[in-house]
Parts: sequence; structure tokens; C-alpha cells
Amino acid sequence: MDAARSEDDWVALSGEPLSGDAASAWVARPDCGAVVLFTGLVRDHAEGRAGVSKLEYEAYTEQVVPRLAALVAEARRQWPMLGRVACWHRVGELAVGDPAVVVAVSAPHRGEAFDAARWCIDTLKATLPIWKRETWAGGEDWGSGAQDVAEVSR
Repeated sequence: MDAARSEDDWVALSGEPLSGDAASAWVARPDCGAVVLFTGLVRDHAEGRAGVSKLEYEAYTEQVVPRLAALVAEARRQWPMLGRVACWHRVGELAVGDPAVVVAVSAPHRGEAFDAARWCIDTLKATLPIWKRETWAGGEDWGSGAQDVAEVSR
């Protein structure tokens, strides 16, 4: 696992299974009344590709953790009241139903927790150099939803 962890932030790129339960438990703090968890699962289809049976994620490993750390720093700038933030992504081969990404955020109130968690997953998808190869009933190829990798922006 390639990771950076502080008292309140945990970002990671892992070849091991991800646990939303572990992320939720880690972000919980006594001063935070809200925990929002997003878990992105491998689904059984993609655009124009029925019968997806597996995904394989590849990453520019040296860039993922620093970009995740920048993402969390920007989330904290936008929502200074955040408690803990965990952003984890998986690499390697995943089956349908496996968690591919986990974002968990705690905050004193639900509004900020929901807003920050949504911003984190949306920004993660736009800024991380991670690509997926899909295997489906008709073949295998790189994911059809690829986009250029952007910098974390304010």
C-alpha cells in the first residue's frame, strides 16, 4: 500500500481490498456528529458493454498519494470544520461488487460532511492518474469513460 496518514487525514492507493466499514470507523470523532461514506463498487456493465465481469485498475503510483493529499488539503480549505478525511483507491484486478474507491468524511454537521464527501469523490475522479481495463462478455479494453487528468483546483 502506498499511503500517507496523519492524525486526521488518510490517503492511500492499495492492492488490497478496501473496507468502507474501516473508513467510517476511522473518520468518526467525538466532536463530529456526521460521517458520510461513499463506496464505489465495480458494476456489471459499462457504457455499451454488458456483462462486465472484472476491472483492472492501473495507476501512476508515484503521483496518486500526493494528488490525494492535495485534494484533502483543498477540501479542508473549503470546509475548515472537517474532522477526519479518508480517500482510498484500489489497484489491481477487481470482481463485480468489489469496492474500487472509498471516501469517508466526518464533520460536526451533515451539510458540510455531504458537500465535502461529494467534492472529494468528484475531484478524485477528475485528478487521479488511474485507469481501468474492463473485461466484458464481448471482450476487454480500457474503460470508455477516460478523461484527461486535471490538477486539483480551488
